[in-house]
Amino acid sequence: MKMLSKAKGDTMSYNEIYQKWSEFDALPDYLKNELKNMTEHDKEDAFYTSLAFGTAGQRGLIGAGTNRMNIYTVRQTTEGLARLMDAKGDSKKRGVAIAYDSRHFSKTFAFEAARVLALHDIPSFVFESLRPTPELSFAIRELNTLTGIMITASHNPAPYNGYKVYGEDGGQMPPEDADKLTEYIQEIDDIFQIPLADEDNELITIIGETIDNKYLAEVKAVTINQDIINTYGKNLNIVFTPLHGTGEMLGRKTLAQAGFEKIAVVEAQAIPDGDFPTLKSPNPENQAAFELSEQLGREVDADMLVATDPDADRIGVEVRLPNGTYQPLTGNQIGAVLAKYILEAHKQAGTLPANAAIVKSIVSTELVTAIAKSYDVKMIDVLTGFKFIAEQIQSFEETGSHTYMMGFEESFGYLIKPFVRDKDAIQALLLICEVAAYYKSLGKTLYDGIQDIYAEYGYYLENTVSITLEGIDGAAQIKAVMDKFRLNQPTHFNGIKVALTEDFLHNTSTSADGETTALTTPPSNVLKYHLEDGSWIAVRPSGTEPKIKFYLAAVAETQEASADKLIAFADDINAFIK
Repeated sequence: MKMLSKAKGDTMSYNEIYQKWSEFDALPDYLKNELKNMTEHDKEDAFYTSLAFGTAGQRGLIGAGTNRMNIYTVRQTTEGLARLMDAKGDSKKRGVAIAYDSRHFSKTFAFEAARVLALHDIPSFVFESLRPTPELSFAIRELNTLTGIMITASHNPAPYNGYKVYGEDGGQMPPEDADKLTEYIQEIDDIFQIPLADEDNELITIIGETIDNKYLAEVKAVTINQDIINTYGKNLNIVFTPLHGTGEMLGRKTLAQAGFEKIAVVEAQAIPDGDFPTLKSPNPENQAAFELSEQLGREVDADMLVATDPDADRIGVEVRLPNGTYQPLTGNQIGAVLAKYILEAHKQAGTLPANAAIVKSIVSTELVTAIAKSYDVKMIDVLTGFKFIAEQIQSFEETGSHTYMMGFEESFGYLIKPFVRDKDAIQALLLICEVAAYYKSLGKTLYDGIQDIYAEYGYYLENTVSITLEGIDGAAQIKAVMDKFRLNQPTHFNGIKVALTEDFLHNTSTSADGETTALTTPPSNVLKYHLEDGSWIAVRPSGTEPKIKFYLAAVAETQEASADKLIAFADDINAFIK
């Protein structure tokens, strides 16, 4: 991690950098006050390093410091992006699309970025008000911009914000460009001296409704069987919440234009608010985020509850059980039920291409692999990070090798149609409601649908265990855990032999008898253990949060047996990392 330069070949300590910030006269009062109130631990964490790029750009706590999201770090990152675009010559004149969510300072950060770009003669197209991440991806493609910026911390808690950078295909910036961008950022010696244009600069264009309408027109075509919606969807009781984020307008319009009529919105959470006042955390992966939805669901007798995260790239779903209570679906279960419906609906309609393919991350369920195989559809596994799914879509289009049917990650991210090149909760919202209407036509619920899939393919159960380790000590602890796994390779989990170990950092695949073959994916700090019974375990540091993640996947003939395996896997990992 690079520290700010003091002199060539030397670096500044966190206290020296803190002092430099404290002595900067033009620092806004709110940042000056924060500096005054910092403890020694706060100082160290805020200034010991600079925000780094992960799998999806930068993300960090809002506040004063080089390791925080603030106007100066945003300017620094944008100056790096501008220099990267400068190096691409005249193509930079295609400009940058910029969107932002409901978090604190999001709009400010968006316009700070536009003002930095303008002084490099780079046009920007900034949304008039908050918009979802998938619409930003769409806008890049629609406006043919060279890059895009999304100001969001996705589903992180309220104190966070972030800065995602996109390439010209509308996907998250690929690793090669991200590495070059990092180099340009690190070359900037003084983040207080980055020049800005005025907000009314002629190179800054405000966009909005026209892009909305074009995006909604494309979303409408995500529907596979309109007759199902017309007949059964209009009586489907849906509760929808945007969790104080960007999904409200487009979510409502998407469902309404498709023909869903019984939509109850959690109005208290329809108001954009960076404090997320009705939530502990705006994360649809957590059942706690559905508390108000469940209350409303009981009032209106809802068949299903659907939530989008603050930037509407992830979606969570709860289904009504036979006893009237609501149960969340896992990200993998949503992926499985969407995949099954897409393939079956196209097969029934005679529109399933011979070269159809589904793309998923390496830590997502193998249940969808089994589903794809049963339809003679290719499954392609990629590294975690939706940009790798976007890369596959681009390759399909260039080579004609496959027809894209769907892509997903177990972390509640789905893309149905490739007019967007990132996770799209608005598309997923529409299709999961169509799937529910389909099961309603059979006299079943989404819960029944999942059970039918398990009965047909086996009980594939998964669980993700995340351990949060913040700050400089946390980073060291995460590294220590990864090192321990590599130096002491497990041979069994729950008494089940490890048949194959994949190390994506060193690009090796090693069988139990020691035979090693090369992996073809880009290097990534992930370990995956394939067990003899078809179960698997993976471990990786998060690229967007200070967490180490353990992915547990069990396969068995019954739900109980599969659930027991998951518990045993977790126990083994806890014992291993102590």
